[in-house]
Amino acid sequence: MILPRAARLRIWTRLTCVLACVLPLLASGSAQAQETPRQYPNRPIKLVVPFPPGSLVDLLGRSIGDSLQASFKQPVVIDNKAGASTLLGAKLVAASAPDGYTLLVPTVTTMSLGPQLMSKPGIDPLKDLTPIARLGATNFFLSVHPSFPARNMKEWIEVLRKSPGKYSYASSGTGSPHHIFMELLKKQLNLDITHVPYKGSNSSMPDLLSGQVDMAFLDGTLAIPNIKSGKLFAMGTSMAKRTVLMASVPPIAETVPGYDWSGWIGFAGPPGMPAAIVDIIADEIKTLQATPGYAVLLDKAAMEPTQPLSPAEMVEFVRNEYRRWTPAIKASGATVD
Repeated sequence: MILPRAARLRIWTRLTCVLACVLPLLASGSAQAQETPRQYPNRPIKLVVPFPPGSLVDLLGRSIGDSLQASFKQPVVIDNKAGASTLLGAKLVAASAPDGYTLLVPTVTTMSLGPQLMSKPGIDPLKDLTPIARLGATNFFLSVHPSFPARNMKEWIEVLRKSPGKYSYASSGTGSPHHIFMELLKKQLNLDITHVPYKGSNSSMPDLLSGQVDMAFLDGTLAIPNIKSGKLFAMGTSMAKRTVLMASVPPIAETVPGYDWSGWIGFAGPPGMPAAIVDIIADEIKTLQATPGYAVLLDKAAMEPTQPLSPAEMVEFVRNEYRRWTPAIKASGATVD
């Protein structure tokens, strides 16, 4: 049926009025959506640190938080959520809104070890978190009590082979990097050293310094001051590349070819974060990493500098690390269930 010309004109006039009212609203909504990343952040950010206050990760996380707070002009509140091999804090972030206001300082334990050490971790870091940046690497010093009858890796190996089961090593807990690093070294060299797990590296230090346990892998914050004071002796480092923290300490790999392990600390958020907000955070961290102050921060935290990674590169890095640790965890026999 063809409407009369007058009726068609009335309909067209009404439609034009409707479009004139609706289109500006749609455009306004679109503009607001586009402006959201540019407005980020406009309220406080919570930065979850899955370690207790005073730890290496807490120290670095607070320093990064202070820098972001100064740059963003918004408060960055630290929330320490230690437990479950760092997965307690990771789950909290994974369940948060993907708006960039709840972030995480994960480590190799969060993204690679913990989920593979538990039969039911309750989180898949490759799916349930958004990797944003890498902050630095953690080199571990194989440290012995000064009474240990060796002063280099070759002698260390000979002593342990002559006395299987006589000596012990401390770790910060079953399934920790400290534990797995030593178990991999034991397996590669066919050594027998008794494992004594503690609740954190700090709690093992009195027994290590007194000689109740003979050795341990320690991060630089604990190892370096005690090595310099003569309370401990460094046999070597876990990374194959010579450390910038104490150039006099050789890599274990110089004696044990192929031995190359390290920890790392990163930055992440919930799944599904808008790429624009991820880029804003990543760019701020990259800018910070290029400053002299960041080099001082890494030195204070006894961490090795690393090449900054873009968010896409960080995703690939996390994926590769997860794969690399799978046979290592299996070879160590470690579990935390």
